[in-house]
Amino acid sequence: MLRIKGSALQKTIAQAERDYPYETCGLLLGKVEGNVRTVFGAYETPNANPNRKNDRYEIAPEDYLKAEKKAKEFGLEIVGVYHSHPDHPDRPSQFDEERAFEGFSYLILSVSKGKVVSYRSWELVDQKFREEEILIFG
Repeated sequence: MLRIKGSALQKTIAQAERDYPYETCGLLLGKVEGNVRTVFGAYETPNANPNRKNDRYEIAPEDYLKAEKKAKEFGLEIVGVYHSHPDHPDRPSQFDEERAFEGFSYLILSVSKGKVVSYRSWELVDQKFREEEILIFG
């Protein structure tokens, strides 16, 4: 399950709408307790994909390290990734599945005509994505 603070979710939505028609991305900062990933903050990263920003995202290693450092300052860790799908559903693509790893939540926001119309979270289990429940708090 993904528990996400309302302000963190709103940040991902605003970022996805701002960056439309390109994919936006970032990292979810929080804590893991059992099967629950609790997100307290969203850390925006640039989309480092050089050629296909409209349908691919990439987080540069140095941006990942910056996010990890920021998380540690607050006693948190990276618990997931978020990105948008401009004019596409909030389901993982084959590309998403090939690049994912277990233990993270993957929040995908579907953006149509510049507005987020839906979002869902996914986790990788046995190399396949499975939708997970989202609980918004605070």
